[in-house]
Amino acid sequence: MGDQNLKASPTRPGIYSRGTETVDSILKAALSVLIDEGAAAFTIRRIAAACDMKVGNVSYHFPRKEMLIQVMLEDIVTSYDAKLELSVRQPALSVEERLATVIAICLDDIGSKRTTRLFSELWALANHNEFVADRVRAFYEKVHEVIGEYVAELNPALTPDQVQTVALFISASMEGSTPFLGYEKPWAAKMPAVIRLSTKWFVHLAKTVTAEEIEGFAGSMA
Repeated sequence: MGDQNLKASPTRPGIYSRGTETVDSILKAALSVLIDEGAAAFTIRRIAAACDMKVGNVSYHFPRKEMLIQVMLEDIVTSYDAKLELSVRQPALSVEERLATVIAICLDDIGSKRTTRLFSELWALANHNEFVADRVRAFYEKVHEVIGEYVAELNPALTPDQVQTVALFISASMEGSTPFLGYEKPWAAKMPAVIRLSTKWFVHLAKTVTAEEIEGFAGSMA
């Protein structure tokens, strides 16, 4: 099955069995393999062994490992959205507080074992797999949209493209901290201080950067 067929597959592979014990066991095993054993071990055969199933049973629900990644990322988006509803999208919070909370949630999550290892392995897979790269890109586009929503409110003088640039900078800066501040990384203990610095300065940047500055920065690279 080629990538074209994968892209034409249902949005949620295994959707008709979603929530069943079998599918949930497969997804749990797949996540565990990717986090604890890495991208090299992430095969249908290894996942089947991890959840004590036959390869055919796993491949019936997920014919390609890429489909498992698609569902994993969709589940992560769903969990993040639940966090946003609970902690960010609250009427009592100012826009500054909402953006600061989004930044804190993202960085705190980067410090967890799941996110540090999972996304490191996903990036490795994405380097050699166009379908995985597309799914990872779609995931981060959603992150940029959330950040951009608050940047646009804080700084209405920016164009949509400039808002996207600021949101991308904030997101990339946070993700770039993973090999330094992530789970069991050399400076993981510094994460609380980095979170406080990031919430302060990224919100300040979002509020004060001008359209002229962004255009000037882009022109200076020409």
